[in-house]
Amino acid sequence: MIGYVTIGVNDMEKAKQFYSELLSDWGGKLLKDMGRIAMIGKSMTEPMVAVCIPFNKEAPTPGNGTMVSFPAPSKEAAAQLYHKAIALGATCAGEPGQRVDDFFYGAYVRDPDGNKLCFYVFG
Repeated sequence: MIGYVTIGVNDMEKAKQFYSELLSDWGGKLLKDMGRIAMIGKSMTEPMVAVCIPFNKEAPTPGNGTMVSFPAPSKEAAAQLYHKAIALGATCAGEPGQRVDDFFYGAYVRDPDGNKLCFYVFG
């Protein structure tokens, strides 16, 4: 059910090296490096760890740059999850839409406690 977890970092190169090495015994490796964010795991279809420079450019702290992400079977399903979360009391943290060319479609909310969630589709 979990797609990937995002962790805010100060030094991307150090973080990519640390997590790639840490998870290498489980088959983890750097799968996708998009500059500000990099995905580490076994494959793009299994749970991953993402390391990133926080989008708001504030210092990464526990919670800033941290996000729980849920894979959806389609863009429509991601948008439906977004709207359901809003209906259940979440607030918008980024409306559904294409984020990185044709590679990533995401919809972002903050749950009632302020935790950031993403509903996404790769490809």
